[in-house]
Amino acid sequence: MKLLIISPSQGVYGGIEAFVIALASAVGAWPEIKLQVCFKLVGQFELKDDLKSAAAVLPCPVNYLRSGDAGLIKLIRWADIVHGQNTSPDFVFPARLFGKKLVLTIHNWRNRTWEIRSLLWGLGARLAHRRWYNSRFVWDTWEPKKKLPTSDCVPTVCRFPKAWCPPAERKGFLFVGRWIENKGIDDLVIAYSRSQLDPAQWPLTLIGDGPLRPKILSLITSYGVRGVELPGFIDDRQKANRLASARWLVAPARTREDLGLTPIEARSVGVPAIVTRDGGLPESAGDAALIVEPGNIDELTAALRRAAAMSETEYGERAERGRATLKTFLRPMEFYRQAYAALKPGNELWSKKTSFESPS
Repeated sequence: MKLLIISPSQGVYGGIEAFVIALASAVGAWPEIKLQVCFKLVGQFELKDDLKSAAAVLPCPVNYLRSGDAGLIKLIRWADIVHGQNTSPDFVFPARLFGKKLVLTIHNWRNRTWEIRSLLWGLGARLAHRRWYNSRFVWDTWEPKKKLPTSDCVPTVCRFPKAWCPPAERKGFLFVGRWIENKGIDDLVIAYSRSQLDPAQWPLTLIGDGPLRPKILSLITSYGVRGVELPGFIDDRQKANRLASARWLVAPARTREDLGLTPIEARSVGVPAIVTRDGGLPESAGDAALIVEPGNIDELTAALRRAAAMSETEYGERAERGRATLKTFLRPMEFYRQAYAALKPGNELWSKKTSFESPS
């Protein structure tokens, strides 16, 4: 069985690329599948070393192509099953034209308009034999009224951090992400300043960088904020250690986040989160999280104070519950193996009700 995993990419190692590489690593151990991966570079973005290095470990050919490259059609014709990320017409329509089985993991929420691009992407989703949305929030934007029986909510994951830190040794709050508008990093700095917590016991670490850096530095200076650490971009090992040793992860976005990977990573090492009720963030953070309204700095300030005042008993219960419930929130990689097997040539199980379909 020949499987092509294809994904649009801006040429850097991001969330979708991390999922593709994690999935391809698992598929590479399944002897019944012959695999190729294709990263389709979009726009004027160029291939960066971090993506090439991350993909170099895969036990299969990895192709880097641009839209319109004839090699894309050649790869689609080679495959029995095409597993696409999102609903780009340049691989959705050829896959169906050549009679391939098409499954889609849809990572981004849909902004419904009458523009041709939106209509084509909507049609592309309908053409797939299987649609796996990475959050209930995203699913509801694509299928707001009636859920198709061949659709499902399957949160995407990548490799989890391996670090561990005992709860009693954890300290402070941690933000991880690009410093861009609507990620809430400015709200977090203001809320942290207002919380008046001991900066030695409750430091705030802001990992990442981006165009909002001058504004964040200005806020730190103007508010006289103490206890803020800015390590910039760091490697995966350093990030894992920082994540495991934080007392709380904070994700205060107001962007309609599709899912939110960092709360899932935090849960995997027993670190609970403070998140906004924004898009898929409450799903990824789980019911052990503290949840506030997006953009509400007063609520975020109160949540920081509540987290700092929380008893060891309640904190330990939340940390363990977040980690334990992650097992039922996520699907094992074996899910994909069964799904691909049901779609292989000559197997008609894909047209029948199976354990991995959504309920009618």
